[in-house]
Amino acid sequence: MPLPKIVTPTFELDLPSSGKTIKYRPFLVKEEKLLVIALESEDSQQITSAIKAVISDCILTKDVKVEHLPTFDIEYLFLNIRGKSVGEVVDVNIICPDDGVTEVKVSINLDDIEVVTDENHTKTVKLDDTYCMDMKYPSLEQFIRNNFEFEDPNLDQSFELIGTCIDKIYDNEEVWSTGDVSPEEVKEFLEQLNSSQFKEIEKFFSTMPKLSHTIDVKNPKTKKKNKVTLEGLSSFFA
Repeated sequence: MPLPKIVTPTFELDLPSSGKTIKYRPFLVKEEKLLVIALESEDSQQITSAIKAVISDCILTKDVKVEHLPTFDIEYLFLNIRGKSVGEVVDVNIICPDDGVTEVKVSINLDDIEVVTDENHTKTVKLDDTYCMDMKYPSLEQFIRNNFEFEDPNLDQSFELIGTCIDKIYDNEEVWSTGDVSPEEVKEFLEQLNSSQFKEIEKFFSTMPKLSHTIDVKNPKTKKKNKVTLEGLSSFFA
C-alpha cells in the first residue's frame, strides 16, 4: 500500500503593487533544504536560482511570474510564505536608539508587517525643463542583492541598479527606451548628470514602497522607551 499524500494548505494575499489576489502555499521541506544549501554556498547565481525556483513553485496562481514582480512584492510574498512555513512570529534583536548599544530581543508577528508607500513617491523623474525619465521598480535580482548578498555594494553596482530601473528617457519630441541601447550607454548618460539631478533619481528609490513596521522598545538599562521602524525584508530576519 503506498504512503498517504499530505495535503498542503493554500493561502491568499493581495500583491501590493497591483492589488491582484494570488494563491500560494508554504515551503516544503525539500524547498527549505534547497534554500539553505544555496545560502550556505554564498554564490549569488545559486541563491538567485534557488529563490526563483522555490517562490515560483509556491505561487499557485499560474499567470504570475516571480521574475516580473517588483522587489517589494517579492519581499512581501517571501515574508508571507516564510510565515506560513515555519511560524508567524520572529524574534529580532534591536539596538536601542537612545544609547546605541543595548540590545533587546523583540517578538514580531509577521502579519503586522505591511508594505507602505511614501505619498510623495512618483515613477516619473524630472531631470530639468527638457528631460524626464520614467522609472520601473527593481525586480528579483535586486531582491537577492538587498537580502542575500555577502559583500557591500560598490559604485558600479549602484549605477547598474539605477540603469536597469530606467524605463525610458524623453523630452517633448523624442522618447528613448533603455531597452534599445546598451547598459554602457545608460551608464554614460547617468555619469553626465549633475548632483541635483541624481538626487531626484535617488528620491525614487528612497520613497518607493517597502516593508515597514514600527515597534516600541524599552531600554532595560535606561528605562527609556524608543520607537524603532524596521524596513526591508532583511530587517525582520537579522
